Amino acid sequence: MKKLNFFLLAALAVPFAVSAQKSKVDTMAVVAGVTAHRGYSIAYPENTLASFQAGIDAHADWVELDIHKTKDGQIIVSHDATTKRTGDKDLVIANTTWDELKQVDVATDFRKRNGLTLEQCPVQHMPLLKDAIALIMKQKRTHLSIQPKADIVADAIAIVKAENAEKMVGFNDGSLKYMSDVKTLAPQIPVFWDRLPTTDVDDDIRVAKEKGFETIVVHYKGITSEKIGKIHAANLKAGAWTVDERADLENLEKMGIDRIYTDDPKLLITIKKELHK
Repeated sequence: MKKLNFFLLAALAVPFAVSAQKSKVDTMAVVAGVTAHRGYSIAYPENTLASFQAGIDAHADWVELDIHKTKDGQIIVSHDATTKRTGDKDLVIANTTWDELKQVDVATDFRKRNGLTLEQCPVQHMPLLKDAIALIMKQKRTHLSIQPKADIVADAIAIVKAENAEKMVGFNDGSLKYMSDVKTLAPQIPVFWDRLPTTDVDDDIRVAKEKGFETIVVHYKGITSEKIGKIHAANLKAGAWTVDERADLENLEKMGIDRIYTDDPKLLITIKKELHK
């Protein structure tokens, strides 16, 4: 990857508007669009406030993040259950307090992989979910998609409600239980149900309609025009995860996909502008 000072990348952002969520009808419009996977994670350390801010600055429709629960009950942002892959310490999140996790530099792996100096890629700490929500709430364009990596949907929704952020968030995951919990606790919050490439889309549609989910998101290798057509015919949105190559992004756009998770939201926004002039 080309070496770049990731704090400068926000200057490269391309505008891409998103509608505000006002009702169930509007929700079906806003659930589509460019989703910055773990933030602008191709250019910034994943699941950090810097990565989320970069996704906002790039005018992504959504920023996506993952959550776990600490030993002392804090809901923090991390994809993995440990800090081994991204950080400079190997700690199990569920067995570690928030104060201890704050000492981990979660930009360590990103810095090493991209040959960056500490000056080019400063130390980043694991944020709390409420910190990420506060960042999103400073503007009205980019929404936040929350992926629970543990049975903590109730905790997350309590935080969302405390921040009055129901209209600015959604939830995504492959767990039927977790996504059903979202609809039980906060039916107005949209759900993006993640599915494997080999999934039975007909059955997925049946379940999604029964549960009130708005979107079925299939791994991009399992997406076909026929599947997208079936999802649309059921008055649902069709999404794909996680796509970074230009050829794949262009192909999905041409097939009429509604929502794409990508580590490179700027590239996807550029492609959308090129294809839909």
